[in-house]
Amino acid sequence: MFIQSKGSEICFHSFRPMLSGNLSQLPVKYSANARASNVEIMADDYDTREIWRPLVFRLHENAPRVVREVLLERGWTEFDKEEQDDADWNLYWRNSPFRMTDHHSIKPWQRLNHYPEAVRITRKDYLARHLKRMRGSYGSALYEFSPVAFIMPNDYIKFLSEYSKERQSVGRRSSYWICKPVGLSRGRGILIFQDIEDLVYDCTVIVQKYISNPLLISGYKLDLRLYVCVTSFCPLTIYTYEEGLVRFATEKFDLGSLDNVYAHLTNTSINKYGASYEKYKEGIGCGSKWTFSKFRSYLRIFGVDDMLLWQKINNIVILTLLAVTPLPVASNCFELFGFDILIDEKFKPWLLEVNYNPALRLDCSTDDTVKRKLLHDIVELLNYRQIDAFRQNQVAGTKAGRRRVPWSAAGESATREAPGLLTCQKVAKCTSASSVQPALQAARGSTGKVANPSKKTAKAYPRKTLTSQMRERMNMPKTPSPEKAEAKNKQLQGAGYSPHKSDQLSHWLPTPDFCKWKLTTRPYFLSDKDQRPIPRVGDFVLIFPFNEAALQASKDGTDVKSIIKEINKLVSKQLPSKEQNTKKRVGCLTSV
Repeated sequence: MFIQSKGSEICFHSFRPMLSGNLSQLPVKYSANARASNVEIMADDYDTREIWRPLVFRLHENAPRVVREVLLERGWTEFDKEEQDDADWNLYWRNSPFRMTDHHSIKPWQRLNHYPEAVRITRKDYLARHLKRMRGSYGSALYEFSPVAFIMPNDYIKFLSEYSKERQSVGRRSSYWICKPVGLSRGRGILIFQDIEDLVYDCTVIVQKYISNPLLISGYKLDLRLYVCVTSFCPLTIYTYEEGLVRFATEKFDLGSLDNVYAHLTNTSINKYGASYEKYKEGIGCGSKWTFSKFRSYLRIFGVDDMLLWQKINNIVILTLLAVTPLPVASNCFELFGFDILIDEKFKPWLLEVNYNPALRLDCSTDDTVKRKLLHDIVELLNYRQIDAFRQNQVAGTKAGRRRVPWSAAGESATREAPGLLTCQKVAKCTSASSVQPALQAARGSTGKVANPSKKTAKAYPRKTLTSQMRERMNMPKTPSPEKAEAKNKQLQGAGYSPHKSDQLSHWLPTPDFCKWKLTTRPYFLSDKDQRPIPRVGDFVLIFPFNEAALQASKDGTDVKSIIKEINKLVSKQLPSKEQNTKKRVGCLTSV
């Protein structure tokens, strides 16, 4: 770092400051004005490709508190609609779906946390219909991981026929059934019954056979909350999170008391109110959750092939998402699903449901361990370092004149510090003497919006930002001359693009049949090296495409038939011989 005097101003030059979370920064120039107490960027002195804007997140009012905390920990700033332009944000997180106009107007540097029409897979009745269609098209062998569902009241006659047939079968034990409202979550409104006279409902519900032989640990029922991130539905690109939650019921499983929700349901939102939640439970401990790591270690102790189990679970995830592919084309979106998986005593995994907004509340220390790192890894998966380089190239070669463009308002202490003490954390967050911790304390203390730490100077923030200028230029109709087109091509090549890479990319983009609008940028989940999905980011592991044939079948739309063929080959390699001695293992697990 060196200092250059400029009249009443002191200019600090700094190279490659680093933010937390492995976000590399580009060279920037800071200008500190002692009288105005502002940190500014001299846009005329540097090529605009060298200007690094702080990453900004925008949260809907119902967004989980931990999302704000994690982004603040990483040095992001929160969007202020009164002080910033509408496009001055990088990530918009909300619990409800976005409007299609939001998807149409997305910018290359922005991400939305929901994909259009993702509810097709998360409403219980929609999911049941899609899985039924896939069984009819590709056979029931692959899609037997979910019990056949009857959607009431429309399917009442079909259910009555199935129910009567089972009751009349000689020597056959009567089945247990479970009834779930299609529009409710967190275990609300669930009814388990054996006699049809007990079936009572006042809204649309699905009725399925209840899995009455679940895997038990020390007599307690459990299921898995698996986190799945879909970065694209066209081409289909799926990541599963290696860590997750094992959720236990807090009272021992008993088919003699079907109305005991603490014995039959594993939802934390229910069990945390049970009398046994805080008590120490033999083999389980206190609370009602384990991590996947602990669960898998526990299975290995008893000789269970946990790798084979996870391969089967990954197959369930892929086959379920194939049932709703393709969704409407949208760029720069991602979807975090919560897959609920039940394992029976024969170590067969069953899909219970898919959650649209998996709970991110921190009810216990296990939640904090899993969910906080999950969010950090999601931010890494969003690949902002590469897309920000692309963003800078959108305005490369364009000078802003000699107008000073303030980065953000800052307090006096920021300008009075010695140059060597101007930390990258303070620069990135654009606050005054405040650091990350006070903002985090404010976020943890309230679910409301974090107050701007410097309201007095924030009013000086101009409406005309670099982002708004860039947006105007991008939306302005152009008729480029051949010379400008050639210059633009050279510019893109300088950013790591080439005609060859562009050709490769075109194979990944959807065909006109699926496109309703033009994608604003290349898929952010592709690597720069070979334009293929990044195989691993943090604990997120790519499970689809899983081989070259699946990769080719996912290009130019999604060839579901070819993908199913590849999955069949995969399943045939999972030898049943690895599942022998199941009875012995189950006995060990249930007795410990």
